[in-house]
Amino acid sequence: MSGAIRIDAQQLPHAEGLPLPAYHSSQAAGLDLMAAVPEQTPLVLAAGQYAMVPTGLIIALPDGFEAQVRPRSGLAAKHGVTVLNSPGTVDADYRGEINVLLVNLGNAPFTIRRGERIAQMIVAPVTRVELARAVSLSATSRGSGGFGSTGR
Repeated sequence: MSGAIRIDAQQLPHAEGLPLPAYHSSQAAGLDLMAAVPEQTPLVLAAGQYAMVPTGLIIALPDGFEAQVRPRSGLAAKHGVTVLNSPGTVDADYRGEINVLLVNLGNAPFTIRRGERIAQMIVAPVTRVELARAVSLSATSRGSGGFGSTGR
C-alpha cells in the first residue's frame, strides 16, 4: 500500500498463530481485529450480555494519531452484536493490549471463536484543540436543539 503509515505491532502469547489485522478489500477503511480467545473455550455471549474480548494485539501509534475500534456491520445486522463503547479510542501513548468490549443486543446467544473477526480498527489523525473560556458564543439557526431536533 503506497503512502501507508507504518505502525509497529506485537502479538501477545495468547494471539500466537493468528495473523496481524488486515484490510479485507482494496478500499477498506478498517483493519479487522480478531478474537484471541482459547481454541478450546470459545466465549459465549448470552443475549444482553457484554464482555471484554482480547485481541492479543499491542500497537505503537505515531504521535498525532489515534485508532478507533468500531463494530463490524455484519455482526450487528445478522446477530445484534456490536461494540458497546463505540467507537473505542486507542491513544498514541497507550501500549497495552487492545481489547474489544462486545455486547450481544440480539435475542440468542452468540459464540465468539478464536480468530473470528470481531471489530474493525480505523487509524486516523488527531486534531488537538485548546478550549477558551467565553462569556457568549456565536448564534446559529439550530441553537441548542439536539437529540432529534432537526428531524425524526
